[in-house]
Amino acid sequence: MSDIVEESVSPAKPVLRTALLFGVGAGVLCAIWVIGLYLSGSNPYGPKRLMAIFAPPIAVLLGQWQLRRHFKPEGPGILKSVGTGLLIALFAAVVSAGSVYAFARITGPDPIARHLTEMRQLLKQSRPMFLKEKNGRQQYEQTYRGLAFSAQGLAADDYMRKLLVGVLLSIPGGIFLRK
Repeated sequence: MSDIVEESVSPAKPVLRTALLFGVGAGVLCAIWVIGLYLSGSNPYGPKRLMAIFAPPIAVLLGQWQLRRHFKPEGPGILKSVGTGLLIALFAAVVSAGSVYAFARITGPDPIARHLTEMRQLLKQSRPMFLKEKNGRQQYEQTYRGLAFSAQGLAADDYMRKLLVGVLLSIPGGIFLRK
């Protein structure tokens, strides 16, 4: 009998390590984007913030590709590949939403008030287009009520958008990059 204990590398570790690396990286990139918008004088909660929505899906695909390289030549399989993509999307959404919440709490109510003023003005300008459509008045009122008025609302909006886009891309990406 040997006193040497063999250490096996758990197959879950590369999945979790890859998901953390790419998910947190994408979330931090989104946070840097919001801070950059604020420092440049732009509305950090406005439409330009949505340009950062591409970071989580790109991170999902890059992470799945990296996992595929780790499990060469047979590939990670569909469950590990899709699971990694889902975890990356989750981590990116959590870090991004947490940073939006922290940023909103640190900067205070002034940027949120400025954002609400800009969004209300945009809605008023687009009201005639809403009213031309069937049920346009209800859509207009629903959109108006759906504006985020607090740090929690902004963070929840950011979380849902980033998670949804990341999840939607993680499934086809995982299928394509499974081998």
